[in-house]
Amino acid sequence: MGGVPDDTLLEYMLGLAPGRRLLYVPTAGVEDPARTVWWYERLRGRAEMTHLHFFPWPPSGLGELALDHDVILVTGGSTANALAIWRTHGFDEILRRAWEQGVLLAGWSAGMICWFEQGVTDSFGPELAPMECLGFLPGSACPHYDGEEQRRPVYTRLVAEGLPPGVAADDDVALHYIGTELREVVSSREGAAAYRVGADGERVLETRVLS
Repeated sequence: MGGVPDDTLLEYMLGLAPGRRLLYVPTAGVEDPARTVWWYERLRGRAEMTHLHFFPWPPSGLGELALDHDVILVTGGSTANALAIWRTHGFDEILRRAWEQGVLLAGWSAGMICWFEQGVTDSFGPELAPMECLGFLPGSACPHYDGEEQRRPVYTRLVAEGLPPGVAADDDVALHYIGTELREVVSSREGAAAYRVGADGERVLETRVLS
């Protein structure tokens, strides 16, 4: 998802999962305890939430924890920091196993781009830059396409200069993949969309507005 999911996108996401056991992973967002509590309150009655914090250390049975859930929800924040922590503890490989076994992987901002080969991030400073991500999905990705002024010009320039072509999402937009194929683009806001971005420019993707 391009930005933090509103209730419409949240219900859409939960409706795609085989069940409602959700693992909340706020590594990219520095594991803010207040925000974790806020998500417990937000999901009350909607999903059975468990959180995963890596500080001061991850829980034992990390693989079993991940695979015991129907949805793994990754927050926004620093993609680079999240990937570094995940790789240190082997959680990147656990996520791949979860994906291969049918767990729904979801997220916004950092939690959107982390699944692709490459992403456009501000993890390294105020200037946007490309970085290697988990590589589950082919190509590159960019969130906040209409929400941050520099996203569109920087992403289109990077792709024109050799970054793998990929997808960009406005805020309030979700991209639904099955395996490595994009199945559907949905939005909770009229006028918001997703785009295929290549060296020859961008092409708007058909977007279904959720009611």
